[in-house]
Amino acid sequence: MTNIPATGRNQRVTIRLVAIQILVLSLLLTLGGRLWYLQIRNGEEYESQATGNHVQQVIEPAVRGSILDARGVPLADNETRLVVSASRTALMKMDDNGEAVLTRLAGILGMDAKEVMNRVRLCDSETPKPCWNGSPYQPIPITDEATARQALQIRERQEDFPGISAEPAAVRRYAAPGGATTSQVLGYLSPVTDEEIKDAEDGKNPLLRTDQIGRSGIERTYDSELRGQAGVRRYQVDKLGRVIGEAKGQPGVAGSTLVTSIDSRVQAVAERELIKAMKVARTQWDRNTERTYEADAGAVVVLENKTGRVVAMASNPEYDPNVWVGGIDEKAYARLTGKKANFPLLNRAIQGQAAPGSIFKVISTTAAVNAGYDFDGPFNCSSAYNIGGQVFKNFESASYGGISLGQALEVSCDTVFYRLAHEQWIKDGGNKPKKNAKDWFYKTAKQFGLGKETGIDLPNEVSGRIPDRRWKRDFWQANKDYWCKVGKKNGDYVQRLSYENCLEGMKMRAGDSVNFSIGQGDTLVTPLQMASIYAAIGNGGTLYEPRIGKAVISPDGKKVTEIKPKPRGKLPFDRQTYKAIDQALAGVATRGTAAWRFGGWPQDKIPMHAKTGTAEVYGKQTTSWFATYTKDYSIVMTISQGGTGSGASGPAVRAIYNAMYGVSEDGAINNKKALLPKPQSALPKISADGTVQGP
Repeated sequence: MTNIPATGRNQRVTIRLVAIQILVLSLLLTLGGRLWYLQIRNGEEYESQATGNHVQQVIEPAVRGSILDARGVPLADNETRLVVSASRTALMKMDDNGEAVLTRLAGILGMDAKEVMNRVRLCDSETPKPCWNGSPYQPIPITDEATARQALQIRERQEDFPGISAEPAAVRRYAAPGGATTSQVLGYLSPVTDEEIKDAEDGKNPLLRTDQIGRSGIERTYDSELRGQAGVRRYQVDKLGRVIGEAKGQPGVAGSTLVTSIDSRVQAVAERELIKAMKVARTQWDRNTERTYEADAGAVVVLENKTGRVVAMASNPEYDPNVWVGGIDEKAYARLTGKKANFPLLNRAIQGQAAPGSIFKVISTTAAVNAGYDFDGPFNCSSAYNIGGQVFKNFESASYGGISLGQALEVSCDTVFYRLAHEQWIKDGGNKPKKNAKDWFYKTAKQFGLGKETGIDLPNEVSGRIPDRRWKRDFWQANKDYWCKVGKKNGDYVQRLSYENCLEGMKMRAGDSVNFSIGQGDTLVTPLQMASIYAAIGNGGTLYEPRIGKAVISPDGKKVTEIKPKPRGKLPFDRQTYKAIDQALAGVATRGTAAWRFGGWPQDKIPMHAKTGTAEVYGKQTTSWFATYTKDYSIVMTISQGGTGSGASGPAVRAIYNAMYGVSEDGAINNKKALLPKPQSALPKISADGTVQGP
């Protein structure tokens, strides 16, 4: 083996290292030169090309879930319509802010040019409807009723209609099966606002600019379940707008289906009978005011006794929720929100407040028993009751002598309850109440659930009012300055009342207590509150939170989330008192104040229980109340300025029961004609393709 000198080996290593260094330096110089060429010499050109390529998002709105009645009949669903929309951003870039384009568009659509322009203006506190309440950056719908020919004209002449689109879209439809509009229960939709988008950013289901959300009714309560999640398709486009690829998108998820406890057939009957009762009332003569009754508003509620579920809920004046679809015009909006139409958007079943009159007496009866009085009495039903010179009369000055509390309910004797309430007022200290005042009547009313919301799954429910001692003090504190300013000792009625309230409006006076005992005075309740109470009596004493939603079903029909009935309390009576009240209310329907409305009713097969009420309101005609229950259902109807309870509301309530149980006027039962002889328990089934099979 030949030995190589160490010096030779070192020289060769050095040469190799130098060669590697030269190679690396050459590569660095080449890369540096290329970098200079790209970033400096041709930097602007490549930067322009790079910025010209971007990702464009196309939002694909989710199909909103349907709202079904208990049998699977659609109350609200979707239909495909041709929607013509305008890009406000594109219009604002034009010299005339798009006025010429919108004028041509109005001609194609057969609409007034001014109305079309109004639809693209933005809403604020001073802008009347129509206007756009959604984001200014999303397409604004002009109409959802375009014909195929109109859409084709717009698309073929895009040079005449820049910023205008005509595309098929799923649009909300309120089906009104059998004529059941169910308007205040369903509610309506309108575009999302920027503030709502910001508020929902961190939530589980953030809002997109294309979204429409529920504004009232169950559309609002169950909005997140119904709305689904919009899909997003992302396209890579060059500076000329040409698609050069597709980026990762987000698939949409359709909204879930909401099954309600509403039976659309019963709902239709309830709506028709309420309207009919109000029309009839307007033909009846009011002897007190010497004119016909106004019957300006009304409501009816049908509940399942054992669950608290709502079978029907009607409020009048009503409206067609379809007027909101695609944007509402100025005339329609003015009608819905104006005093002249008596505010149809109000759901008077949960927002209408009035004194309940004699249907309140089931509460006063319970209060009397809990205060220690014997249900069987006897109690003096005189024609009038005198307190310090002030006379409180019985209805039509009737006198029945010594009777039980049950009989007092049957004939609706006011003076029995006057005496009981006055006695308790004295025991509690009168105008100088004891520290431990029992206040049985006010306490019992609250135990029946009055003075607070029922908890129904509808927005904006009101609580009513129980005018107890605390309320009296707070109300006096808030109004005493006004009362003292306008009050006059020898003025007219309002001035004298204001003078009296100024001096002692904080006191619970004897007159306040006796009026409260018959559901008069400052007491306010809603129809739903009273229906909930009578349903609780019907089931033996359990108060439920009323529910309209029954189940939420996923789009593919695989996941069913039932909305269970939720008890909220027990009525404050024992079994013996319950049975006595139940028997008395049956007597009201068979021999008492409601008997003339239930002639021929099959009491042996379907026991009916009822209570009539006629509430007096200062400056207005009397309010009609009619409260009832069977073993299955409770129905309460009220008509503002409608007259007596049995006179105005009685026939309508009887007609609803006739339809539900298949009862004819002569009392015969035809099961084939019965709409709902027992509550619907089974849920409709939804298949993967969206078809519904009724139970």
